Amino acid sequence: MSGPVEVVLIVAAVAYLMVRRIIGEPAQAKQMLILPAVLSVVGLTTLSGEVKTPASMAFLVGTAAISVVLGILRGASVRISRRDGNAFVRYTAVTVGLWVANIVVKIGVNVALDAFDPKDSGGVANSLLLTLGIGILAEGLVVLYRALRAGHQVMWTQGSDGQPGQTSPLLDNIQRNLGGRPAEWNTQSDRDSRPVRRNLAP
Repeated sequence: MSGPVEVVLIVAAVAYLMVRRIIGEPAQAKQMLILPAVLSVVGLTTLSGEVKTPASMAFLVGTAAISVVLGILRGASVRISRRDGNAFVRYTAVTVGLWVANIVVKIGVNVALDAFDPKDSGGVANSLLLTLGIGILAEGLVVLYRALRAGHQVMWTQGSDGQPGQTSPLLDNIQRNLGGRPAEWNTQSDRDSRPVRRNLAP
């Protein structure tokens, strides 16, 4: 990033995300897909012209690949249950540990590149937003896949002021293709489940 203010904002955003998911929250596809995609695009735009040598490009690609792998592992470690008819996600100790590993790796790569070629370390150091975005996106894709495959209802976005959340026909179609049971097929034997009003997203 270009300055300490942006870094502080990113750290605060990650901390907020972690606290919410350690406590547990309903799965929202919009939050898991659109927001990290925007972060990735903004991060890529920020990097324009910053990565100038093969060495810095190799470090950047390596960091991005590690972020994706750790994001996939985080998605596999998230606990998914059913609450009030919807998929409910919660971070586990393993998920938090993988987040810590992601941060340590990012810092370690920056230190290594600075020692290897101080002139080109700035570009990779500015890649925090990009690697963060693609890592969260990978995590979200895995969580959504697992939830849909298990037949849980996944909202597109959560309703406000007591209104029902919006669902997506696209997610429902993907769920059918994956062989998961849509929420309306679930029986009353599922604990903590209640009928959910469907409010289709555009």
